[in-house]
Amino acid sequence: MAQSRTTAVAAVETPQIRNITTADVWDALRHGFDDFWEHPSHYAFAGVIYPIVMVVAAVWVSGQNILPLLYPLATGFALLGPFVALIFYEISRRQEQHMDTSWRYGFEALRSPNLPQIATVGIILGALFVTWLVTAQVLFTGLFGSETPASLTGLFYEILTTGEGWTLIIFGNLIGFLFATLVLFISVVSFPLLLDRQIDARTAIETSLKASLTNTMPVLLWGLIVALLLALGMATAFVGLVIVMPVLGHATWHIYRKMIVPQAGRVARTRGSRAARSASSAKPA
Repeated sequence: MAQSRTTAVAAVETPQIRNITTADVWDALRHGFDDFWEHPSHYAFAGVIYPIVMVVAAVWVSGQNILPLLYPLATGFALLGPFVALIFYEISRRQEQHMDTSWRYGFEALRSPNLPQIATVGIILGALFVTWLVTAQVLFTGLFGSETPASLTGLFYEILTTGEGWTLIIFGNLIGFLFATLVLFISVVSFPLLLDRQIDARTAIETSLKASLTNTMPVLLWGLIVALLLALGMATAFVGLVIVMPVLGHATWHIYRKMIVPQAGRVARTRGSRAARSASSAKPA
């Protein structure tokens, strides 16, 4: 009896992976927009946290005169994005269960009983972020020496008009791509999974890696979409991130739902389009 009970619990706690297609990725992105537009003002308020962090980091960098790290900082903060997006995973999870989705309930993710495991994965992402900054600094110093440019204009001139600069651009972005891919594979499933189930960080990361390797092309497509939308958000002086971050957070939750089979006894809600839902609610009783 005890053995069968243990086996049953283990079966429930072992996430099962589905195969998805690139069409599922676009569908998840559409659902992300749907989730955002249901309460855009609420989510924009929560999403403003990310641009504030970016602006503060930029000011700090300029004050410390370590301009060579400005680009690695701006792109590297995307490595922490999956952890910041916990708020939006929680909102989407609550929508699934027809619970109150006011923005303040997004912070319930920080009161999750699984918070220590979530924090463990967050620390791993933080370590990767720091490693990326150190790597970028070492690469820049190896090419240009220890003396930093006096101004941002001088930095751009050195990078765009010298052979060392183009070497930095090529190898810097290649290394950044490897870091970003690793974080993507680690986090695309792990954070939503830890928020959704009582499992440990190791199982969550292993499941995320397996799901990513099983669905390599869809996950890489998702990574490309994330990179392009984040770049678009940063190109607007970070203001666009107020919309981009919530949309990506919600969409990530839906990708998780598509790639991981729900627990026994739970069925993930299937969402129609916003127009379809509006038409349905407008029908007379």
